[in-house]
Amino acid sequence: MRLPIPFAPRPPLVSVIRLQGAIGMGARGMNDAAMAAPIERAFRKGKPAAVALQINSPGGSPTQSALIAARIRRLSEEKGVPVFAFVEDVAASGGYWLATAADEIIVDANSITGSIGVISASFGLTEFIQKHGIERRVHTAGESKSFMDPFRPEKPEDVARLKALQKVIHGNFIDQVKSRRGPRLAEGADLFTGDIWVGPQAVEVGLADAVGHLVPTMKARFGDKTRFIVHGPRRSLLRRLGAEAVTGAVGAAEERAMWARFGL
Repeated sequence: MRLPIPFAPRPPLVSVIRLQGAIGMGARGMNDAAMAAPIERAFRKGKPAAVALQINSPGGSPTQSALIAARIRRLSEEKGVPVFAFVEDVAASGGYWLATAADEIIVDANSITGSIGVISASFGLTEFIQKHGIERRVHTAGESKSFMDPFRPEKPEDVARLKALQKVIHGNFIDQVKSRRGPRLAEGADLFTGDIWVGPQAVEVGLADAVGHLVPTMKARFGDKTRFIVHGPRRSLLRRLGAEAVTGAVGAAEERAMWARFGL
């Protein structure tokens, strides 16, 4: 029987936070409220030598992306704990926003990163409802309350207003990337068009730092005896029993569409 030696130093600990799925997509999506507790535990429990983010996300809500990333940065600075992001299949759009919360970004040779842009998608159903004899009735107080109504003809002034709003959010995204990646970004590269890069390409343009994987990279940095603890959100009883299957059907379809944009 081996007895523990009092006051013997323990091997370094790396706390792993899994950031998986679309961001802010209703009950199914990743959001700041759901991730707050596991992120806090990752930084506070066991005096970690580092926090590793396992990211696999096609993006989603810019606000929730910003809130999660800001929480990670706040705790990293408060605790003096470095953060490493490891991209799996994809860290695009809001998923890449999350990756910028790390001090270093490591990708797989096949990882998709980037998509630094803003998108808004909808449908125009005006002719459909007319064909089926459906009358659209809208009453508002405030001329902009029916902004971009998919059941009414598209208005040029609505499109112009939407693009103006997107420009502000896009500017915030660009500021985030520049503030976190700074001089590592390749000079002259147009990185903010919404384009994507694969594996080593992302390293070449400065959106990532290296190609590698979580366990070997962390062991190379902190030693072969490095320990790992994974932190993630706890699922509710209803979710464990599948009771959210019906209410989450629309969100699931939207999330599948987001993954499909990257061939996944």
